[in-house]
Amino acid sequence: MRKFDHRHLIGMGRLSVDDIELILDTAESFKELSERDIKKVPTLRGKSVVNFFFEPSTRTRTSFEIAAKRLSADTFSLSASGSSMVKGETLIDTALNLQAMKPDIIVLRHPSSGAPQLIANRVKAGIINAGDGINEHPTQSLLDLLTIREKMGKIKGLNISIIGDISHSRVARSNIIGLTKMGADVTLSGPPTMIPVGVESLGVRVVLNPAEAVKGKDVIMLLRIQLERQNKALFPCVREYASYFGLTEKIIRAAKKDVIVMHPGPINRGVEISSEVADGPHSVIFDQATNGVAVRMAVLYLLIGGAK
Repeated sequence: MRKFDHRHLIGMGRLSVDDIELILDTAESFKELSERDIKKVPTLRGKSVVNFFFEPSTRTRTSFEIAAKRLSADTFSLSASGSSMVKGETLIDTALNLQAMKPDIIVLRHPSSGAPQLIANRVKAGIINAGDGINEHPTQSLLDLLTIREKMGKIKGLNISIIGDISHSRVARSNIIGLTKMGADVTLSGPPTMIPVGVESLGVRVVLNPAEAVKGKDVIMLLRIQLERQNKALFPCVREYASYFGLTEKIIRAAKKDVIVMHPGPINRGVEISSEVADGPHSVIFDQATNGVAVRMAVLYLLIGGAK
């Protein structure tokens, strides 16, 4: 078996093409498990996984818990409001106390960019970045890559548009790195105030007109407006954003006939995507959620399981 020589999963930039393909291949093998009547194997029996989330999460947190349980690992969940951090304890001291309890993996979501790396430098447990500020969200990118490969048969050579709040999206950053590394041609679109200056240096192009950005595309990926990460208004109003950048049935006609539409969630219907498109034949949004469990099973397995 190919080796996965990583102790942590902090970002997509540290993964080689071979690493990514190994994760995707492993995830595909785990998808079959989710179709069984008994969705459990003893692969990680005796291992422990701590989910430490400082921000709200439905898909990521739940899928990590399901993934660990299906591999028979012991799971523990902790939020900032339920920890001693509300009493003034620092993030590092909290992490060191968790380390003293000998977990194998800590899955960390934090509003500050760089928090997973900070903890990885101080603890012996493996750290999985479940989203840090506006920096990265590697497992979301991996599940998106798996979904694209599954639906389109490949990633290399595909034309993909990412539309929305690029500046504040950790999903966008991880996907730009992952998709370009895997050979896709990536176009970004959104309000000029939400496009990072110099982003073209990452190997992408910027097309501000969303109708032009989707033209001839194989994949369209929508992003939620990250209002909680903005300290000032970056567009006039939500209604204007929806009328210009929202993906509708009319705009999607310019894409390829077999285009797939993706969204990391949560979706805001009628803002970045219409209900007709979100529920339509091109949407693979719920396939992404299914693949999220498989990818996170693969990551846990490769970091602490049989691959060692």
